[in-house]
Amino acid sequence: MTTTTTTQPSWFQRFLLPGLVFKGVVIGGGYATGRELAEFFLGSGPFGGLMGILLAMFVWSAVCAVTFLFSYRFAVYDYRTFFKALLGPGWVVFEIAYLMLLVLVLAVVAAAAGTIGAEVFGLPQIVGTLFLVVSIAATASFGNAGIEHVFKYASTFIYVTYAIFLVLALSTFGNQIMPALALDVPTTGWVTGGLTYASYNVIGAVAVLSFVPNFTRPRDAVIAGTVAGPLAMIPAIAFFLCMVAFYPEISSVALPSDFLLRRMDAPWLQIVFQLMIFCALLETGVGIVNALNERIAGVVEARGSSFSPVARLGISVAVLVGCAFVAARIGLIDLIASGYSAFGYIMLAVFVVPLLTLGIVRVLGNRTVTA
Repeated sequence: MTTTTTTQPSWFQRFLLPGLVFKGVVIGGGYATGRELAEFFLGSGPFGGLMGILLAMFVWSAVCAVTFLFSYRFAVYDYRTFFKALLGPGWVVFEIAYLMLLVLVLAVVAAAAGTIGAEVFGLPQIVGTLFLVVSIAATASFGNAGIEHVFKYASTFIYVTYAIFLVLALSTFGNQIMPALALDVPTTGWVTGGLTYASYNVIGAVAVLSFVPNFTRPRDAVIAGTVAGPLAMIPAIAFFLCMVAFYPEISSVALPSDFLLRRMDAPWLQIVFQLMIFCALLETGVGIVNALNERIAGVVEARGSSFSPVARLGISVAVLVGCAFVAARIGLIDLIASGYSAFGYIMLAVFVVPLLTLGIVRVLGNRTVTA
């Protein structure tokens, strides 16, 4: 569970950290490699895909703002107590869905790490997967304090890398982007793609709950939530614009990032970009596992016991090893194609719709902060 401090939270902790944690969960599950962007948006064509991405960003901002405000109003800082307050007895449905999605997302992260190790460095897939598993488990064992430092520095590295990537892409094949956006391609499905992608990724808002005590007033929650959408999606927009230069060929590529980097002919950037993807995968895994650890800590501490770093490490290792096994059995493309769409509809039903209806009603009906 989160402990309160006597010092005033900084502006970074109040306004940027929640969005960076949300971004960290979102980016590593596939869009760091570009695979998610191809799966959910390129099917609607370059321009339709861009509209779908902007729709998803708007949904993220709205959901994060209401999620953070609801959490702050009712002093619920882990997903178990949050959904008990939102859904009542129906919170068990979310618990089941979350645990299933946890397995899927961590399997995608593990598969992506294995694929990167194999295709870029020529290593057996299991090597990249296990290296990521160990890194996630070690980081998650330190709780919120250690995670805050990881997200601060890793996020800086990620944004700088994407900026360099965009500049080099524009200078190398930027003249192909505008013609691709102007193609007369049907944009059918951009709304469905945007909503589905946004819905299963809003699970990232759950990973932020343990940082909500940093807010000092309701306005902080709204601002942090609104900013979270652009923080999470701006790198995706830049990446997608680079991808459309090679539409439709890139739609079926397992690692669109590697596909583009090879065409830039910048070996040094290829190494830097793969390190960036590893950081993004690390952020995703840490955010997802930490949310589970905080849920368990809430129950343990309510019973008068403490949830030690060793216990956090044990839970993290057990979960990650199981998910790595799933990744090895199924593979990256099949995991994203078969799993994410289904969970998009599930999260829409058990999270997004209840939050934006019941959640808003309950927040408006409870003006007194109980924290």
